[in-house]
Amino acid sequence: MELHHKILGHGDPVIILHGLFGTSDNWQTIGRHLSEDYQVFLVDQRNHGRSPHIPEHTYEAMVNDLDHFLDFNWIHHPFLIGHSMGGKTAMQYALTHPDKVSKLVVIDIGPKAYAGGHERIFEAMLSLDLTQVKDREDAEAHLRQYIDSNGVIQFLLKNLSRTKDGIYQWKMNLPVLHDHYQDILGEVSGERPFEGPTLFIRGGESPYILDDDWSDIHDYFPLAQLVTVEGAGHWVHADAPKELLQLLRHFLASP
Repeated sequence: MELHHKILGHGDPVIILHGLFGTSDNWQTIGRHLSEDYQVFLVDQRNHGRSPHIPEHTYEAMVNDLDHFLDFNWIHHPFLIGHSMGGKTAMQYALTHPDKVSKLVVIDIGPKAYAGGHERIFEAMLSLDLTQVKDREDAEAHLRQYIDSNGVIQFLLKNLSRTKDGIYQWKMNLPVLHDHYQDILGEVSGERPFEGPTLFIRGGESPYILDDDWSDIHDYFPLAQLVTVEGAGHWVHADAPKELLQLLRHFLASP
């Protein structure tokens, strides 16, 4: 299975993995700036964007996808960047294939299992009858009955596309993501730690990485550093792109 991706720039390889409900397009701006110094691969993970929609959605499967992607494209020892679900894929890949990762960046997620929080979003999207949607305003009005945050609504609407027949559809494989939601929330684990350079970046307004999580993170990633971007929420790349880009450039360029 070949993952859909975009390639920007030239230089040492950087892989960027998006989060749940996201696509590679969410990282276009960050990727374009990083491509001034690196060859950046913006990847749609399985069941998202234009990558294949298939019944399985686990971190083991996504790690296998990534490993095949790197081999198929002759990418060796990349810098690996992942946000949220993509961060868990990146962590699991580094723990499974520690000799294949040069540096690891994890954005606003830890290796622990999480309790949830997307149930209302799933309810909103699954209850929308796309065959009755005449325009994006119809879809937006429906989502507003379930979701208060305009930012979340606009983020989800980026996943809405229209077929040649005029029927709207989600770019993501929504039923499979819903069925595998507990797998997506699950913990990352490994038999041995990843001892390469690692940077965790969290939003100051986000609850995903707590101070109490740090000792467990260090067990798996003993060289990890933690940086907090004040004022940013879970979507650090949307809330504070300049600050995030500065952190990424500094970490990737450091010895």
